[in-house]
Amino acid sequence: MRNRGLIFLLCFITLTTYGQRQDTSIFKYPIQMDDVVVTAARKGWDLQGFIRRVRTDTTFYKAFRSLHIISFNAVNDIRIYDKSGKVKASLNSKTKQTVSNGCRTMQVLEEKTTGNFYNRRHQYNYYTAELYGYLFFTVGKVCGEDNTVAGMLNVKGKGQMEKSKAQLKQLMFNPGGHINGVPFMGDKAAIFDADVAKRYDFKLTSEEYEGQECYVFRAVPQKGEERNVVYKDFATWFRKSDYAIVARDYSLSFNTVVYDFDVKMKVRMEQKGKYLLPARIDYDGNWFVFIKGRERVKFTAVFSY
Repeated sequence: MRNRGLIFLLCFITLTTYGQRQDTSIFKYPIQMDDVVVTAARKGWDLQGFIRRVRTDTTFYKAFRSLHIISFNAVNDIRIYDKSGKVKASLNSKTKQTVSNGCRTMQVLEEKTTGNFYNRRHQYNYYTAELYGYLFFTVGKVCGEDNTVAGMLNVKGKGQMEKSKAQLKQLMFNPGGHINGVPFMGDKAAIFDADVAKRYDFKLTSEEYEGQECYVFRAVPQKGEERNVVYKDFATWFRKSDYAIVARDYSLSFNTVVYDFDVKMKVRMEQKGKYLLPARIDYDGNWFVFIKGRERVKFTAVFSY
């Protein structure tokens, strides 16, 4: 009997090497698949190979690294909220990065701030704003960069800000990996590890994103496991033609006595010539660290090339 529309089938993905040795690089937990994916797998599509790509993808990080080697314009909107939900500080700006002779510089075309977004020395008063500037603003002339990604996520920061940058890159560009140096979290962010994966439901569907046929991989906590994991929702759109990531949604939260966070992000990409690049990022975060206090921040970054 055939089911019509979107149906979910349970598929246990297990793969062993010769001699029955278990290949721990292959994901082994149940994945719910729609009928399009099931049909593709039956016709020989390499499902195990795709799951391996989900775990080891570098196209997403490379897209952000590519911002260091091309020219672009950006609209930046950062808003800091008080506990009643009112904006207490903000920045709205337009910036233009120019790359010439292997060096990049940035010009601020327009900028408006409110509240105490900057201190008297024109430095950021807010930690999230400082991290935003680290990711997307260029100060002075920066030369000799490339968009190589090999080994870049393994760099450990020395100072507190550098450690925070390294942890931010891990959460954004290597979701499901181990986050070093975050107390009490342990390996709860490592959604592909056996002890964590068993707490999730995984789904793989076929969808269209802006005219591109995609496979969508999603992980959501099983009922009752929400407090035991970091990622509350994690969805990635992989373009079928080359498995490049064209969109990703995150929802993360965790609570301890010394820090807590509740963060949602949506990232949309676009292809410009040979480069896959960020097109829009939406962030909504509420977090607290004992030594820094609480920040409630929303930001939007929109890029044009």
